[in-house]
Amino acid sequence: MNCRSEVLEVTVESRQVEEAMLALLHTILLHRSTGKFHYKKEGTYSIGTVGTQDIDCDFIDFTFVRVSSEELDRVMRKAVSEFKDALSISGSDGVGQISLEFYQKKKSRWPFSDECIPWEVWSIKINVVNLANEQERQICREKVGEKLGEKVINVVEVINRHEYLPKMPTQSEVDNVFDTSLKDVQPYLYKITYQITDSLGHL
Repeated sequence: MNCRSEVLEVTVESRQVEEAMLALLHTILLHRSTGKFHYKKEGTYSIGTVGTQDIDCDFIDFTFVRVSSEELDRVMRKAVSEFKDALSISGSDGVGQISLEFYQKKKSRWPFSDECIPWEVWSIKINVVNLANEQERQICREKVGEKLGEKVINVVEVINRHEYLPKMPTQSEVDNVFDTSLKDVQPYLYKITYQITDSLGHL
């Protein structure tokens, strides 16, 4: 199976990092989540609904839609906060990348552990700029909002292509395809990683 890879790039000021990352990650997860599966018997199931919520950004002229799951939002905020902290501690010019990888598990025979096979990876490259005054911040606020709107449209176009998605699992295999740990939503299995790059391009 070939893993699909998509790259998004944004330039923001430091106080916009968190909102920009959350807007893009939540947009992707909105389209890669389902309601909870309710199995009646093996092979027969119903899928619960996924609620949505509009989120207004404080430092960007932008509103995005996310799954209305507080648990999922906490997981995203924790990952983005760690990324932002690593970015600020690095002392670099503020260049980094956060990746959202979707995978499925393939059961292995004992004594080997399950194999995780990625099927889609979204990499978001971020460049942080320093602005001199409030007028520049206001212009940046509007430009970043416009760019995020373009990126969201790009995400939706990519997701709407007829490409590989793991097949709907049987009850015994649901944990190989979906993250069932959340009580109100069921995203495909995913992991978030990040890298910080210095001004010379070193990790």
